[in-house]
Amino acid sequence: MYETIDRLLDGPPPGASEGELVDWISRLEAVKCTAEAVQAQAAVRLEEAVRERQSAAGVPARRLGEGVASQVALARRVSPERGAKLLGLAKILIAEMPHTFALMKAGLFSQWQATILARETACLSVEDRLVIDHRLCAFGPDGEAPQVVVMGLRQLENAAKKLAITLDQASVVARAANAVNDRRVSLRPAPDTMTWLGVLLPVKDGVAVFAALDQAAKAAAAAGDERTRGQVMADTLIDRVTGRSTAGAKPRIEVKILMTADSLTNDADQPAMVEGYGPVPAAWAREALNDAEVFVRRLFTDPAGHLVAMESRARKAPDGLAEFITTRDGGTCRTNGCDAPIRNIDHVQRHADGGETSADNLQGLCERCNQAKEALGWQARPGPDGSITTTTPTGHTYTSPPPDTWAPDPPPLSRGESMLRDVLLTHTLAA
Repeated sequence: MYETIDRLLDGPPPGASEGELVDWISRLEAVKCTAEAVQAQAAVRLEEAVRERQSAAGVPARRLGEGVASQVALARRVSPERGAKLLGLAKILIAEMPHTFALMKAGLFSQWQATILARETACLSVEDRLVIDHRLCAFGPDGEAPQVVVMGLRQLENAAKKLAITLDQASVVARAANAVNDRRVSLRPAPDTMTWLGVLLPVKDGVAVFAALDQAAKAAAAAGDERTRGQVMADTLIDRVTGRSTAGAKPRIEVKILMTADSLTNDADQPAMVEGYGPVPAAWAREALNDAEVFVRRLFTDPAGHLVAMESRARKAPDGLAEFITTRDGGTCRTNGCDAPIRNIDHVQRHADGGETSADNLQGLCERCNQAKEALGWQARPGPDGSITTTTPTGHTYTSPPPDTWAPDPPPLSRGESMLRDVLLTHTLAA
């Protein structure tokens, strides 16, 4: 074991090609994921051994397991609080999320990705958590990896939220209602005499605040303001909160909530989507809309529920098309693993190479990914199913799946899935 680690630490051999260096990075990432899975397994076994030893020594039941989290923290060089969280995650992975754990052990899923799934399913019953674990993380019948391994963190979070809302909307709504009590403002130091000001807000308030600041930045840019977008947003926040200057007329802020007509009229409870945030329960969306000036824009989907067109009242067609692409791609960069907001509407196949300015050949990218794509040796092509395949200069290909901006409710559990859930639950409880 240690000899293998030593060989890895030697690094790639001198003269390795660009492709070989990318392969090294990929292999080492897989080793990290596997190591995190084995660490979780070791932490659970450590707790079992400690509890057994303490029980034999006559330690009261309520104190069994004391000190394990601190041992984990010391071994992993983190704070005791972090050690407790890591131990808690490890226990959940082993007992309630076997498919997620299997992905980690196979080197395809990181500890942080697993943490997101555990967090978004925390309010559910063990049965429902097992269902989500199976649907998102189970290997295919031929051993193919599930789609979650190429999702960005925001996409992964949204996928888990959607399923959680579908399986037990009441629990998610109750959790959201309690979360409102946690709203707060925090301040922590940053380098160079700067500070980080953080605000935890309900989603409709947080998205509205950000949209207002973003609108102010766009207006300033249009007026020729030389400040950067971030500087204008920060200055506007200070002005409006402190009253340092008199704000102008209250701007009209648009927060996009996508939901089916049936959900809007109380006839269905399919999860809604808040652009810039993700899935929310339909009941929450209806309540939020009661307090807002509502403008309904029709969205068109194909039979599978994928967004294919949007009604636009914009006078300039390019603006309407750009808005459609941003909405279709969920406001998030299409590059695998990138959760940055869309800043550029980009041709998948370059316009100079004959690429059309159409929905099928456009994608939303952040500034960094858009610039990277223009580097020498990068190529991209759209797929007939809405996917985008990018080829890097080393010849490695990465496929971004079709955006899941709006999809129908997951089908009800089949008899086989129901039986599997019962078997998994029985096995978990027995263990």
